[in-house]
Amino acid sequence: MRILIYSYNYHPEPIGIAPLMTELAEGLAARGHQVRVVTAMPNYPERSIYPPYRGRLYATEKRNGVTIQRCFVLACQKRGLVGRLLLESSFITLSLWPALSSALGGWRPDVILNTSPSLPACLPVAILKTLFQCPSVLNLQDILPEAAVQTGLLRNPWAIRLFELLESFAYRSATRISVIAQGFRDNLLAKGVPETKMVSVSNWVDVDFIAPRPRASSEFRRRHQLQDKFVVLYTGNIAETQGIRTAIRAAQALAAYPDIRMVIVGEGKQLAVLDRFCQQLGLTNVLLLPFVPRAELPDMLAAADVGLILQKHGVVGFNMPSKTQVLLASGRPILASVPAHGAAAQTVMASGGGIVVEPENPTALARGILDLYHQPEKAQALARQGRQYALEHYSAKRAIDRYEALFYALTAPQRLPLDGDVVLALQPVQK
Repeated sequence: MRILIYSYNYHPEPIGIAPLMTELAEGLAARGHQVRVVTAMPNYPERSIYPPYRGRLYATEKRNGVTIQRCFVLACQKRGLVGRLLLESSFITLSLWPALSSALGGWRPDVILNTSPSLPACLPVAILKTLFQCPSVLNLQDILPEAAVQTGLLRNPWAIRLFELLESFAYRSATRISVIAQGFRDNLLAKGVPETKMVSVSNWVDVDFIAPRPRASSEFRRRHQLQDKFVVLYTGNIAETQGIRTAIRAAQALAAYPDIRMVIVGEGKQLAVLDRFCQQLGLTNVLLLPFVPRAELPDMLAAADVGLILQKHGVVGFNMPSKTQVLLASGRPILASVPAHGAAAQTVMASGGGIVVEPENPTALARGILDLYHQPEKAQALARQGRQYALEHYSAKRAIDRYEALFYALTAPQRLPLDGDVVLALQPVQK
């Protein structure tokens, strides 16, 4: 098949949706499909275009069998509605041309996969779907605008209404919607989206790349003088939804345990804000570090005794951090400071790979850390169970199988050689 992936985020961005879409695209290409990715110039999470890509309106490159077509975006480091609108509007405006230019060159997609966020990308995708007379799949990674409203990131009533209209249009215009958790499905059903339009495909992780490694072999531990420390690791985006200060307050409560070290790995500018906060509290047991190259991610995860997932109370229940699958696959016990009714909590509990504590409660988080600190056998058991769950439910091969099956079902149902587990979720449709 000829598959067009419309994803704002892609390699070399190190976190979030980018690694997922990169693994999916390259996995499909490895199976003989022709895969093109329309994406932005890489800028996440710093919201600044990476130096090798600056000064260009468009760029095309090939990586691991995938043709990548990039466009310029107005990446604004100032967070807020205006910055987000500039980012989104520039992407949906400029990204349309690469997809159209491919068609002029004779390459027309059989199917389009669109990831959300970006939600406004549903507009150019709908245009392309109509022009090429092909089905489209909306890969739903977040429910917007609800997530932005409930976390206080979106307050303007006109902007909220605009995004609600976009959300409704995105659901109507997609041929299929792939949801990553049951909470997503429930939310869409409540909004009138037909059950038959949805397919469940969990997010995934490369379980061969992210695999358990001995702590003693971790270069990350040696480099940062952590050999004799009990390392509590948070790595990923530092945003309003995370409540990262809960971890710092927990570190303050654990000051009497000098061998427990809170390690936070994230984007430089946000780390600077956290550093000032740590200085105000007089903390010496918090280590703030920049992102490592993706090739070094398994080694960094091996340095951890505990992996953290953090969310605020107000985070909508269907939010599912992509780090959940990564931590499970790494063979490290998870301590999740997240809403008990949410998708993250449900996944951690179902996996048997971690403990869930009340969000935004530093005392509860500190107690959870001490629980695993004093009971290494319990921590090891959680780690083993989490790793096994990741192998059974979140392997990249399993996800690629399901997307490939979905695309075949949409483009050529009669050629569908699938097991019943997948066939039941897929319904042939007219283009």
